[in-house]
Amino acid sequence: MLVALCLLLFSCVGAVVGAVVDTTIEVAKVPFKVAGAAVDLAVPDDDDD
Repeated sequence: MLVALCLLLFSCVGAVVGAVVDTTIEVAKVPFKVAGAAVDLAVPDDDDD
């Protein structure tokens, strides 16, 4: 029984850590997305087809 409780606890902690890592990665991507959008607005496309 104690082993099962330990496994449940570790799996729960693992899920929380995984969610935190995923959130951190997404937050780290935001400045690059914003910078890319700003560059797209600042540099006009010369697509005159």
